[in-house]
Amino acid sequence: MNAVFTILVVLIVLASLLLIGAVLLQNGKGEGLASNFVAGNQTFGVRQTADILEKITWGLVVFILVVSIIASFTTGSRGSDFDITDQLENVDENAQPAFPAAPIEQTAPTSEAE
Repeated sequence: MNAVFTILVVLIVLASLLLIGAVLLQNGKGEGLASNFVAGNQTFGVRQTADILEKITWGLVVFILVVSIIASFTTGSRGSDFDITDQLENVDENAQPAFPAAPIEQTAPTSEAE
Protein backbone atom coordinates (compact mmCIF):
# COMPACT_ATOMS: atom_id res chain seq x y z
CA MET A 1 0.00 0.00 0.00
CA ASN A 2 1.11 3.52 -0.69
CA ALA A 3 2.50 5.57 2.24
CA VAL A 4 0.54 8.66 1.19
CA PHE A 5 -2.66 6.62 1.09
CA THR A 6 -2.00 5.29 4.59
CA ILE A 7 -1.44 8.80 5.96
CA LEU A 8 -4.64 10.03 4.31
CA VAL A 9 -6.65 7.15 5.76
CA VAL A 10 -5.31 7.91 9.25
CA LEU A 11 -6.31 11.57 8.79
CA ILE A 12 -9.81 10.51 7.70
CA VAL A 13 -10.22 8.26 10.73
CA LEU A 14 -9.07 11.01 13.11
CA ALA A 15 -11.38 13.55 11.47
CA SER A 16 -14.25 11.06 11.72
CA LEU A 17 -13.68 10.62 15.45
CA LEU A 18 -13.57 14.40 15.90
CA LEU A 19 -16.78 14.68 13.87
CA ILE A 20 -18.50 12.18 16.15
CA GLY A 21 -17.45 14.26 19.15
CA ALA A 22 -18.62 17.51 17.56
CA VAL A 23 -22.02 16.04 16.71
CA LEU A 24 -22.48 14.68 20.22
CA LEU A 25 -21.67 18.08 21.72
CA GLN A 26 -24.36 19.89 19.74
CA ASN A 27 -27.79 20.62 21.11
CA GLY A 28 -30.47 18.32 19.89
CA LYS A 29 -34.20 18.78 20.36
CA GLY A 30 -33.60 18.60 24.09
CA GLU A 31 -30.50 19.60 25.96
CA GLY A 32 -27.25 18.39 24.42
CA LEU A 33 -23.87 17.76 25.95
CA ALA A 34 -22.94 21.37 25.20
CA SER A 35 -25.13 22.48 28.12
CA ASN A 36 -22.82 20.63 30.53
CA PHE A 37 -19.89 22.90 29.74
CA VAL A 38 -20.92 25.85 31.88
CA ALA A 39 -17.61 27.70 31.64
CA GLY A 40 -17.69 27.59 27.85
CA ASN A 41 -21.27 28.83 27.78
CA GLN A 42 -20.47 31.70 30.12
CA THR A 43 -17.44 32.75 28.11
CA PHE A 44 -18.81 32.45 24.58
CA GLY A 45 -22.52 32.49 25.21
CA VAL A 46 -24.86 29.64 24.34
CA ARG A 47 -25.51 30.77 20.77
CA GLN A 48 -21.83 31.28 19.93
CA THR A 49 -20.95 27.81 21.24
CA ALA A 50 -23.56 26.30 18.93
CA ASP A 51 -22.23 28.36 16.00
CA ILE A 52 -18.65 27.23 16.63
CA LEU A 53 -19.70 23.58 16.91
CA GLU A 54 -21.70 23.85 13.70
CA LYS A 55 -18.75 25.38 11.85
CA ILE A 56 -16.43 22.68 13.19
CA THR A 57 -18.90 20.00 12.10
CA TRP A 58 -19.21 21.33 8.55
CA GLY A 59 -15.46 21.89 8.35
CA LEU A 60 -14.78 18.29 9.34
CA VAL A 61 -17.35 17.02 6.82
CA VAL A 62 -15.71 19.00 4.01
CA PHE A 63 -12.25 17.86 5.16
CA ILE A 64 -13.29 14.19 5.12
CA LEU A 65 -14.88 14.59 1.69
CA VAL A 66 -11.84 16.29 0.13
CA VAL A 67 -9.29 13.94 1.70
CA SER A 68 -11.36 10.92 0.62
CA ILE A 69 -11.35 12.12 -2.98
CA ILE A 70 -7.60 12.75 -2.82
CA ALA A 71 -7.05 9.29 -1.29
CA SER A 72 -9.01 7.68 -4.10
CA PHE A 73 -6.58 9.17 -6.62
CA THR A 74 -3.53 7.91 -4.71
CA THR A 75 -4.66 4.28 -5.03
CA GLY A 76 -4.19 4.22 -8.81
CA SER A 77 -2.43 1.29 -10.47
CA ARG A 78 0.53 3.28 -11.79
CA GLY A 79 3.18 0.59 -11.49
CA SER A 80 1.17 -2.47 -12.39
CA ASP A 81 0.51 -3.89 -15.83
CA PHE A 82 -2.81 -5.44 -14.80
CA ASP A 83 -5.75 -4.46 -16.95
CA ILE A 84 -9.10 -6.17 -16.54
CA THR A 85 -10.03 -5.58 -20.18
CA ASP A 86 -7.04 -7.63 -21.33
CA GLN A 87 -8.18 -10.45 -19.12
CA LEU A 88 -11.73 -10.29 -20.48
CA GLU A 89 -10.62 -10.22 -24.13
CA ASN A 90 -8.29 -13.20 -23.75
CA VAL A 91 -10.80 -15.58 -22.23
CA ASP A 92 -10.44 -19.12 -23.52
CA GLU A 93 -13.80 -20.10 -24.92
CA ASN A 94 -13.16 -23.81 -24.32
CA ALA A 95 -12.13 -23.37 -20.70
CA GLN A 96 -14.18 -25.02 -17.98
CA PRO A 97 -16.25 -22.36 -16.15
CA ALA A 98 -15.65 -21.90 -12.44
CA PHE A 99 -19.31 -22.58 -11.70
CA PRO A 100 -20.80 -24.96 -14.27
CA ALA A 101 -24.42 -24.47 -15.18
CA ALA A 102 -27.00 -26.74 -13.66
CA PRO A 103 -28.09 -29.61 -15.91
CA ILE A 104 -31.17 -28.92 -17.95
CA GLU A 105 -34.13 -30.94 -16.84
CA GLN A 106 -35.47 -33.07 -19.65
CA THR A 107 -39.04 -34.13 -19.62
CA ALA A 108 -40.10 -37.51 -20.89
CA PRO A 109 -42.26 -37.41 -24.04
CA THR A 110 -45.87 -37.89 -23.19
CA SER A 111 -47.83 -40.41 -25.17
CA GLU A 112 -51.36 -39.50 -25.84
CA ALA A 113 -53.70 -42.41 -25.28
CA GLU A 114 -56.63 -42.47 -27.60
